[in-house]
Amino acid sequence: MRPTILIFLIFLEISVGLRPITPPPSDPCDPKTLTPPQFLRSDQLTVLINGFSESRLHLLASIAAAYSSIPSVAAVLVLWGNPSTPIETLTQFSTNLTNSYYSAAPITVLRQSTASLNSRFLPRPQIATSAVAICDDDVEIDSESVEFAFKIWSSQAPNNLVGFFARSHDLDLEKKTWIYTVHPDKYSIVLTKFMIMNTDYLYKYSCEGAESMAKARALVDEMVNCEDILMNFVAAEESRSGPVLAEARRLRDRGDARNEDGDGPDGGGVRKAGLSSRRGEHRKRRGDCIREFHRVLGRMPLLYSYGKVGRSVGEQGLCEKGGKLVFCDEQV
Repeated sequence: MRPTILIFLIFLEISVGLRPITPPPSDPCDPKTLTPPQFLRSDQLTVLINGFSESRLHLLASIAAAYSSIPSVAAVLVLWGNPSTPIETLTQFSTNLTNSYYSAAPITVLRQSTASLNSRFLPRPQIATSAVAICDDDVEIDSESVEFAFKIWSSQAPNNLVGFFARSHDLDLEKKTWIYTVHPDKYSIVLTKFMIMNTDYLYKYSCEGAESMAKARALVDEMVNCEDILMNFVAAEESRSGPVLAEARRLRDRGDARNEDGDGPDGGGVRKAGLSSRRGEHRKRRGDCIREFHRVLGRMPLLYSYGKVGRSVGEQGLCEKGGKLVFCDEQV
């Protein structure tokens, strides 16, 4: 059987919800297994959802189905990164997806062979679009905002990362080291909670960069963190510019520890003191990643961006309405 036929059968088998299996061992960096760039669709994108926790399967199913119903989405790939999950559990999950949700775009469950966070950036033969959206299994974003972000990417920033969650790098002059932080007026990193990027960046992240990128990916495995920061390094190096932050009409981050309704990763509300402690440790580890990526790659490509791209500017003039001054566009 020819490899192309084998790949098609695997894709079909998982898509219809029969048996989620791990694709046979192969070189993900072999260009012959990937769709040639000239044949990638530019009018749609592929959504890659990272999944790991079995307790979130119900939420993951809902999110995957929501993405699949968006007109600009060609396919949804659920990248299951927990190798210890029984095959039967994923089989049932895939069956439930097929039987319980209407999916305009196909939803495919891909069982990863390892828990490496680098796996979410592997190039894949199932991707047939020039853009991919990388997202987590606990973030819900309305369809209009996804469409808006894709429009920004395709019309204005095809070489940049476009996302809804921004962070920043900075240099601590006193300690002479890189740190991870949040600035109120600038940013240099968008998170994989949701980011849209050029499909080619998957190949650049996973297959190029020789020994230095191999060391950087090894750091991701060692830290079990920071794959998103490393992708920002890759994209900034290619685009020579910072990422783009898009305005979202409605989004919910269930994985944020500040949730008070039990949606956080610890299953409940987090006290202020505990949250501050976690934030401090989290930021320190992320800062360590930035410093180490800079060291092994030998450069600091991250650049700042400013502002957020909104849907419209609107009328800023004031007019009288009902005896009150309001923005003129509210009169219509």
